[in-house]
Amino acid sequence: MDIQAVYNTPHHIPLGIFIAVYFYFTGLSAGSFVISVISTIGGKTEYKPIGRIGAVVAPLTLMIAPLFLIVDLEQPFRFWHLFVYLNPTSPITYGSFLLTIYPISSLIYAWFLFSGNQKLAKIFGIIGIPLAICTHGYTGFILALGKGRALWSTALMPTLFIVSAMVSGIALVILLASIRTYFFSNRKPQEEIASDRKLILGLGKFMGAAIIVDMFLVLNDILVLVTSSEEALHVARLILFGSFSHLFMGLEIIIGSFIPLALVLIPKTSKSLGVVTFASILVLCGIFAMRVVVVIAGQSIPLH
Repeated sequence: MDIQAVYNTPHHIPLGIFIAVYFYFTGLSAGSFVISVISTIGGKTEYKPIGRIGAVVAPLTLMIAPLFLIVDLEQPFRFWHLFVYLNPTSPITYGSFLLTIYPISSLIYAWFLFSGNQKLAKIFGIIGIPLAICTHGYTGFILALGKGRALWSTALMPTLFIVSAMVSGIALVILLASIRTYFFSNRKPQEEIASDRKLILGLGKFMGAAIIVDMFLVLNDILVLVTSSEEALHVARLILFGSFSHLFMGLEIIIGSFIPLALVLIPKTSKSLGVVTFASILVLCGIFAMRVVVVIAGQSIPLH
């Protein structure tokens, strides 16, 4: 007698949505910090609002980020083990110390910036840039080491994470600067209001350039997937036409990239503060979708 046995083995996804949120907040921190330092190094008075906004946002978002990482742990009260039981061959060990050193550095930078010590603010800002980039870049590096995951296992992953961090950081600074201009400019002279508006619109152009670089990297990643192994092609179909297409093609590419890029590049819309602010909100939604797609979709194909 022929017997057919069917086994239903559950497919466990080790990294959940909290990890995607963690990646998102570290990217916001790194991007906003770099923009703040660039504004501070520029030395021009009209850049000060951008520098101060980024200096506040960077440590705040990075303080929030590890909370999601700790919550995701099955035993969150053991997070301190990362600082005691070291593994020199693991990037997570170095990342744990980066998550400690970078926020301290950014707080020192913010202190000197707000106290008016521009010289020391610039020094600690320059020191903090590689720390910010490494703090977020190492997350992409960790995913790139996942050799069994076709969506992760690419040398582009750390660079993609860093560039997308810049995009989201610029977008967040634009949003907060616009809110500041709208609600706290009643007593300012018209010349200062006009200067703030010009600065925000200029950041919109900068955001557009960063979006172009980000889209170029995403396109290269997709081209590698569709011309690689059968598993890689399966992942490409999943995010292009499958269950993750609404997040990838819909939210990340169309809503979070193409539409805001058009809004900040078309001459008529790029001169509107409200439109550029709306474009920054779309970008923030798109980058969040990118984090979710990379983390969750990257684990959707069972390992064999």
